[in-house]
Amino acid sequence: MTPADENLTPMAHSARNRCFGCGPANPIGLHLEFLLAENGAVVCLATLPQHFEGHPGYAHGGIIATLLDETMSKAVRAKGFTAMTRQMEIDYLRPVPSNAAVRIEGRVLRDEGRKHWTEAKILSAGGIELARGKGLFIEVRIR
Repeated sequence: MTPADENLTPMAHSARNRCFGCGPANPIGLHLEFLLAENGAVVCLATLPQHFEGHPGYAHGGIIATLLDETMSKAVRAKGFTAMTRQMEIDYLRPVPSNAAVRIEGRVLRDEGRKHWTEAKILSAGGIELARGKGLFIEVRIR
């Protein structure tokens, strides 16, 4: 499926953003682009280059954690909040291939004041769940 098939809308961000996950101004970052689904979830369609590998042919575990963390953060951002990771739990279910398309989905499960509980998952092109995460994000006040 393509973003148009699912009616996904691009999420805007600053061109000067240096975020390792999504920042276009970070020359060594992942350059992830996020889309907003009609149900409020966020989606990222990505292919990880080989320079983010651990074992040859597969993404490094820290990069997998980053993908999940970034997607959960964007799910909170899609609700209009800026928040940072307080706690994260990851289940590495299957190896995540490099140089292959993956789909990352995230959503907010619950909000309570400044606390936002989230989940995300990484899926293969065939829809097999490769990794999943749950996180607690705390809203920060930007000065």
